[in-house]
Amino acid sequence: MPTYTGISSDAFRHPLDREAEETLRNLPGFDLLTRKFVEFVYERPQFVYHMGSSIEVGPRQYSTVYQIFRECVRDLDIAPEPTLFISQTPMANAYSLGQDRPSITLNAGLLDLMDEAELQTVIAHELGHIKCGHTILIQMAIWAISTATYIGELTFGLGNFIGTGLIYAFYEWRRKAELSADRAALLVLDDIHPVMSTMMKMAGGSHKYANEVSLNEFIRQSERYQDLDRDSLNQVYKFLLYNGGQGAMLSHPFPVDRLSYLQEWWQSEEYRQIRSGNYQKSPVEGAVDVNAKQEEADALRRQVEELQREIEQAKQRRSQL
Repeated sequence: MPTYTGISSDAFRHPLDREAEETLRNLPGFDLLTRKFVEFVYERPQFVYHMGSSIEVGPRQYSTVYQIFRECVRDLDIAPEPTLFISQTPMANAYSLGQDRPSITLNAGLLDLMDEAELQTVIAHELGHIKCGHTILIQMAIWAISTATYIGELTFGLGNFIGTGLIYAFYEWRRKAELSADRAALLVLDDIHPVMSTMMKMAGGSHKYANEVSLNEFIRQSERYQDLDRDSLNQVYKFLLYNGGQGAMLSHPFPVDRLSYLQEWWQSEEYRQIRSGNYQKSPVEGAVDVNAKQEEADALRRQVEELQREIEQAKQRRSQL
């Protein structure tokens, strides 16, 4: 497997990911949401939860998984090494969280469904999120989406952000961020087939009936899905399905869409150049700089102090009523 020493996430980040994040960050309310998220949630409670309820992977815990993980960390040049957890959850899923203390959690259902190359795909995908700096935004998106309506009044109108399009922008960005993480997985695997078979299994895989499922058929299904765009009405339906047409907005692209994006990049000159060693490098050795710059830390402290003053003023106003 190739190792991409010093590679920057800008070398493989999908342009739709960059565009969607820029749109999100420029929306009214984003800065306020950031401050409230830092105060009320942030990452430490999540880390404490997983440390208490899951198995921390290491040389003497899931040693095979740990070796796969270590190879992926090396290949994407991520430093320091994130923490890896296994959670006793049957649903095949995985997620990455945290910036100062990044971690990846794999549901136990993945271990029974995926072979080693597919498990490597999942781990590399989640490391791609960490490499691209997605994790804090992902946590913010989960928090904002799940609590915006419920705690709108308590957080000075957070629920009103739905009307401004902030929640919509979070969903749009989350879907596009997956495309960058898929590219990271392809770089590590250096083979598109296990990456596509992973997506197929995430869509509807079965360990018991694995011999009755064909990746070639799933690829043809993806092609038929893309052909639906010849009818403009189908394009409208796709848009609605992604954006709440069935009652809930989707946080991930359809697996067949991801296959299409990945195949296009697999055949691109950009991918070939990266594989040959011609890629943009990070200005700092290692991919993840978890030590915030002093000026950034000071700015964050001032934001938290400002929010605390707002809360105290609101309490005082209420007590006077």
